[in-house]
Amino acid sequence: MLNLKVNIDTNSGFCFGVVYAIEMAEDILDRDGHLYCLGDIVHNDEEVKRLEKKGLKIINHQQLKDIKDEHVLIRAHGEPPATYRLAIENNLTLVDASCPVVLKLQNRIKNAYDKKENIYIYGKHGHAEVVGLLGQTNNEAVVFQDLEELEKIDANQEITLFSQTTKSTDNFYKIKEELTSRGIQVNANDTICRQVSNRDKELRDFAQRYDRVVFVSGTKSSNGKVLYNICKENNMNSYFISNPDEINPNWFENDESVGICGATSTPLWLMEDVKDKLLNL
Repeated sequence: MLNLKVNIDTNSGFCFGVVYAIEMAEDILDRDGHLYCLGDIVHNDEEVKRLEKKGLKIINHQQLKDIKDEHVLIRAHGEPPATYRLAIENNLTLVDASCPVVLKLQNRIKNAYDKKENIYIYGKHGHAEVVGLLGQTNNEAVVFQDLEELEKIDANQEITLFSQTTKSTDNFYKIKEELTSRGIQVNANDTICRQVSNRDKELRDFAQRYDRVVFVSGTKSSNGKVLYNICKENNMNSYFISNPDEINPNWFENDESVGICGATSTPLWLMEDVKDKLLNL
């Protein structure tokens, strides 16, 4: 036995939007025994597997076209207007678990689009949330992941800037400042979720308190990749795993302290499983 001292970060785990979506799904699964979900309900394979055992059926947009007269869950990331139109055509009952923060952002982008504003969205290309945001503009807004994509933007114009809710607040304001310095008039709308963005500073402190850090996240989670890098920057002895089986005993030495943390899509039960594994090394 390595006699490790293991603690789970109390700030890690599901954000309220994911908790809301999963609770809604479980209520219907308990009642009906099955439920369709448009895309992974959360970017964590272990949690998806748990819910699939209860009857959750993950489908994509192409498969949605062939489903009629069923309940379909809209996950926390939200959906574009086209999905709602298809639901009406196919007599689908949408269980809308879109995160309130995302819905607020969708509404603000739609209002800006209706006013014919020049809309730019700081976000990951193809991300589920961004697809929903882009849909509010009839796919006319400009989506960019970094400033290099905006090298050709003309100076002396006015733009309305939004951001995917899980992006870094610091980066958002750096982008605004850089564009402003180029002579561009930027109407910036900060709708970044503070429950997510505040994790940056919390994780920096957490990672520095332990000999080793085990970061638990699904490989599909954009948020997980960002937060893991923060851990790595503040503690070189940080390790990324998706489940307890990926733990390597050779990472640890006797009597070390180990901190366990995760993405906003990482369930607490999974981090607890990781803790049990570490305590038994």
